[in-house]
Amino acid sequence: MQTVTLPYGSDQTGLVCGFLFDADAQGRPIESKQAEEWLAAREQHPGQFIWLHLNLANTASEKWLRKHAALGDEFYATLHEGQRSTRIELVDNMLIAVVNDVLHDFSFDPADISTLFLNVDRQVVISARLKPLKAVDRLRNAVKNGEPIRSSIELLTHLLRDQAEVLSKIVRDAIQRVDGIEDTLLAGKQNQKRANLGELRRVLVRLQRLLAPEPAALFRLLQRPPNWVADIDSQELRHATEEFSMALHEIATLQERIKLLQEEIAARVNEGNNRSLFVLTIVTVLALPINIIAGLLGMNVGGIPLGQDPQGFWIIAGIVASFTAVAGWLAFRKRGDE
Repeated sequence: MQTVTLPYGSDQTGLVCGFLFDADAQGRPIESKQAEEWLAAREQHPGQFIWLHLNLANTASEKWLRKHAALGDEFYATLHEGQRSTRIELVDNMLIAVVNDVLHDFSFDPADISTLFLNVDRQVVISARLKPLKAVDRLRNAVKNGEPIRSSIELLTHLLRDQAEVLSKIVRDAIQRVDGIEDTLLAGKQNQKRANLGELRRVLVRLQRLLAPEPAALFRLLQRPPNWVADIDSQELRHATEEFSMALHEIATLQERIKLLQEEIAARVNEGNNRSLFVLTIVTVLALPINIIAGLLGMNVGGIPLGQDPQGFWIIAGIVASFTAVAGWLAFRKRGDE
């Protein structure tokens, strides 16, 4: 079969890339026409399997799948579901997977998450997405670079591991951001807002919720895999899910760390507010004696004490200073007791 170099964008059928795997486990690029011919005669090639990756933004892709791929109705129903958490289910002796992944230009925005849909059986792997995704592109590059893939399940396992690596990189980038905020906080600078941490934490929560595989479906699959899945592939799939679980655990740990930082920042803000309120209270207390005495002496009535005394001003000033000193002493003493 002639080797064909495919562009990254999809062709007129919606095919982004296609690879045919022989007994040597090497993937050879194929075009949609070649894929149609192989799918029509798949029974004649028991030692081969094919991977077709399609762009759902191309309206021709679903029509092409319905015409040539012979997939079940469950897969097409899955294509039109809203965004759901990652899951792998066994339906009619085939695996249907919904894998959430991040876009190429992921910038810690919750909108930078999209879904990859897969249908996997012994000889055919169909993957479809609306937007370019990181993990599946890593898998595509690995196949193009000659990495051997011996079975369709190993292809799915490779994808899950690629997704775990992408997720781990996101966690590392998030840790660097949190480290920077923490260093700034320890340096006594309050120029970082809690909103920055809150936004990062929301993104991590969304990643954890969407990327975490549904445990019930995954448990059923690992306990009772399809009869065409080899034992070694079943073990590799189990290991891949464990690696993915470790990445999700790192996200949960980072979320807890962000929560503690938010509480620390909130405590420091409250402490600053309390200090400001204390200063305002002290000023008010110290000004209280002079305001009261000035109000009394300023009344337009007869009998104002010391009104004719030449030393009256200094006497009143001494009284005001005494009361102010007593009020200040009481206020600072109360503050010291707290």
